[in-house]
Amino acid sequence: MTQIVVIGGGAAGFFGAIKAAESNPKAGVTILEAAKEPLAKVRISGGGRCNVTHYCFDVSQLVNYYPRGGKALRGAFSRFQPQDTIKWFELRGVKLKTEADGRMFPSTDNSETIVNCLRESATFAGVDLRLNSPVKSVKKQEESFLIELKKDEQIRADKLLIATGSSPFGYRTAQDLGHSLISPVPSLFTFQIADARLKDLLGVTVDKVRVRLGGSKLEQIGPLLITHWGVSGPAILKLSAWGARVLHEHHYRMPLIINWLEDYHPEKLREIILQTKSEYPKRKLFNYCPFEQLPKRLWQSLLSYLTVNEETPWAELSKNTLNRLMNELQQGEYQIKGKGVFKEEFVTCGGVNLKEVDFKTMESKICPGLYFAGEVLDIDGVTGGFNFQSAWTTGYLAGQAMGNIL
Repeated sequence: MTQIVVIGGGAAGFFGAIKAAESNPKAGVTILEAAKEPLAKVRISGGGRCNVTHYCFDVSQLVNYYPRGGKALRGAFSRFQPQDTIKWFELRGVKLKTEADGRMFPSTDNSETIVNCLRESATFAGVDLRLNSPVKSVKKQEESFLIELKKDEQIRADKLLIATGSSPFGYRTAQDLGHSLISPVPSLFTFQIADARLKDLLGVTVDKVRVRLGGSKLEQIGPLLITHWGVSGPAILKLSAWGARVLHEHHYRMPLIINWLEDYHPEKLREIILQTKSEYPKRKLFNYCPFEQLPKRLWQSLLSYLTVNEETPWAELSKNTLNRLMNELQQGEYQIKGKGVFKEEFVTCGGVNLKEVDFKTMESKICPGLYFAGEVLDIDGVTGGFNFQSAWTTGYLAGQAMGNIL
């Protein structure tokens, strides 16, 4: 019997194993998972709801959500994209719903729905799931692979899929089998900032800001959340993904330029401030903010930073203070002191060099019979279900190839 082995019991590993077993029911398909339970990241994604994919069916648009790997994924997505993911789960009784920002979740709002679906589908397809089975080493032997477990057990595989996520073991094994590695560094993280302007503003959100890494052209637009350690939210997470390399090179210490009022041209901003000064001369600056989208607490904090007295009326707003206020509103500079964590997604930038993988089949161009799927590859997407989609896609294509070729 042909033996197909998948190392890694995550999203990509399960998808690959299920598709391989369905494509070739006569093959023996085994998942080797080091942990006590599989699909750990699926469980915690989306705050325990599991952000399965994203409502984006245009491949040319979809690839733009991947700071690394988008070009390679273009062809892969033409074979299996979010629409196919939705159908895959619906065929197995799991309906997905779309939220306003395009993120898609199971209608139950419970990640266990996805975990159970994957586990049941694997069982039904005849996949042998082996938990508490960490792999010690993998060796290529002519037409097969010899997998040695830490339990001093050996398993032979005709086809091998490495779907180990960001585990160092997966990277090391890929290198042992002849692959080069793009050095892995964190992606998708929050910024640690200790700044008087943000102090005591825990939980304050601004729906649309423009954030830029000082000294670079990297910038993003979107919602921002002020936290007790600094800043988070979609705009920050996207910027961390696109800036993963440069931030790592700078040891996560860079200036962050924040435009709190992205929708306003500077001249329009000046016009509104002067108009407010003219129309409401007796009102206190602290008590009246002319910009609805700017939270009052943030407005007051910026004024305090500029040493504006709480009793100062709009009439006494000087030209110098006006210019400094405009700068704070649209070009405020904050120092990033380090990276925080984004608990819902742990994503790595870097991995197996994509030039060494055939994206039609996910098979290695260097080691025949070896396949890759998921985050072990040098692919990472921004937050919103894109990292899971690349896992489903690459896992599906690898499984299909492993099953069909045999």
